[in-house]
Amino acid sequence: MLLAVLQANSAVLDIEANCRTIAAAARDAAARGAAVLVTPELFPVGYAPRRVRAELEPSLLPALQERLAGIARDNGIALVYSLPRLSGQGDWQISATLVDARGNNLLSYGKVHLFGPDERAAFSPAGERPGVVDFNGIPTSMVICYDVEFPESVRAAAVGGAELLLVPTALAHGFDDVPQVLLRARALESQLTIAYANHSGEEDGCRFLGGSVVAGPDGGLLAEAGGEPQLLYAEVDPGAAARERRAVPYLDERRPDVYRSWGL
Repeated sequence: MLLAVLQANSAVLDIEANCRTIAAAARDAAARGAAVLVTPELFPVGYAPRRVRAELEPSLLPALQERLAGIARDNGIALVYSLPRLSGQGDWQISATLVDARGNNLLSYGKVHLFGPDERAAFSPAGERPGVVDFNGIPTSMVICYDVEFPESVRAAAVGGAELLLVPTALAHGFDDVPQVLLRARALESQLTIAYANHSGEEDGCRFLGGSVVAGPDGGLLAEAGGEPQLLYAEVDPGAAARERRAVPYLDERRPDVYRSWGL
C-alpha cells in the first residue's frame, strides 16, 4: 500500500489557503496511486494554539470537517486531518480524524499529551486509548505529535492490534532527534510502521523542523523529508509487522503484572 505524507507550511487561520494545499496534495497523491494522505497537526487552521483558541469560531468546524471529507471523496483517497474539537464537556482538544476515500469517518482520536505552555493554555488533554480500525487490510491507529514520544501511547496502539500508526505533528526546529532517533525506536519496539507528518517553514513565530518520516517495524526509514515543503511517499508492506513480531515477540513477552509491581 502506497502512503503519502504532506509536509508543508500552513497559513495561520487562512482556512481557504490551507484547504487548497491539502486538496492539491490529495490530487497529486491520488494520481500516484497512494491510498491515504497524512497531513500535519492542526494544518487546516494553522499551528498557533493561543490564536486558534481565541479567534476560531467553533461553529465553523462541522463545515470544515465536511469540506475535508469532500477533498478525500473528490480525489478518491483516504485522508488524515487534524483540527480542534469540543468535547462533550465543552473542553477544547486537539483531534485527528481518518476518513476513507468516500469521505466516511473511520477513526478519530484526541491528543493525550499536550506540549508546552501554548498548547496547555489553549487546549485540554484528552484521555481516550488509541483506537484501531482495518484500513485496506492493515490494522491502523493514530496518535498526535507529542503523544508518539511516550512509549505507552504507541504500545497501547500496538497491543490493540495496530500495525500502522498515523501521526499528524507540529515539531519545532531543533528537535531533530525526535524523528531520526526516538520515532524509529518507537516503530522498532512496538513493531509497526509509523508515518509522521510535520509542518515546514514558520507559522506565528514558530519555526518548524520539517523532517517528516515513515519508519518501518524494524526501525528502518522507509522515507524521510528535509526541511522544505514536500509530498513524501512510502510503500507499506502489509506483512512486515507480523514478520517482525514473529521474529522477536516483544508484544507477547511483555510482563505487565511485573511492571505494575514496579509502579508502572
